[in-house]
Amino acid sequence: MSQRLRKVVFPVAGLGTRFLPATKVVAKEMLPVLDRPLIQYAVDEAVDAGADTLVFVTNRYKHAIADYFDKAYELENKLEQSGKNELLALVQGTLPRHVRCVFVTQPEALGLGHAVLCAKPVVGDEPFGVVLADDLIWNGEGPGALRQMASLLGDDVAGAVAVEEVPRDQTHKYGIVDTGGDAGRAARMRHVVEKPKPDVAPSNLAIVGRYVLPPRIFPLLETTRPGAGGEIQLTDAIEALLGERSVVAYRFEGTRFDCGNKLGLVQATVHMALHDAQIGTPTRAFLDAL
Repeated sequence: MSQRLRKVVFPVAGLGTRFLPATKVVAKEMLPVLDRPLIQYAVDEAVDAGADTLVFVTNRYKHAIADYFDKAYELENKLEQSGKNELLALVQGTLPRHVRCVFVTQPEALGLGHAVLCAKPVVGDEPFGVVLADDLIWNGEGPGALRQMASLLGDDVAGAVAVEEVPRDQTHKYGIVDTGGDAGRAARMRHVVEKPKPDVAPSNLAIVGRYVLPPRIFPLLETTRPGAGGEIQLTDAIEALLGERSVVAYRFEGTRFDCGNKLGLVQATVHMALHDAQIGTPTRAFLDAL
């Protein structure tokens, strides 16, 4: 039976330097794929997994995400008065009524592990999800990656991380897991190494931006020393967790787009356009003409 994740953490404090100058004033999570920002796709996936509390770990300069999920009184009033009910429904539908947003400030950019640790007072003592909005994972009408992973939790499985194979020469960009050669969809993790060089990487199975973790990860993060890049790495705490509990590497159903770079954002936009009911056909015709 699928286990509901009530709380999901979104680390959104990054500066988005790969998209400058646009991200000088726009949070990278607010960059659009068609008519929706990246953070909307991430939030929809969390809600699909059962979340009713969304924890955004941000910095003191980012306000756009909070504004986006807040009520826009003037805009909604104008749309209502103009009889533009479909647009009004879109604006009001960014977040279900039963879901709340909590914003936590990460005072310094000390790594993903530190960002997750900042969410501890809100998450408390229960399993939770972590979603990196940079990684847009599309599964059509099927369950989102986070819901797939939540279904794995039980007495024998304390957590799960989403993985996919990457070219061997790119292992230095990811956390790389060792499953002892197990190629199953949900394989027990033996070890995890943050950004290893190709010649020492235990595999080419890379962690991508989805995690389901037990609350035990918080005390482990509190004792984690800075690792790769001088940051507190979430993978180091997960490595410590492996000595106590079972965590699985999960090959999710769906297509991942790395929207942390320009090519990935373009690929996601084209993919979504091709599957859009209104513009799918003309988009395909345009691409064919190219």
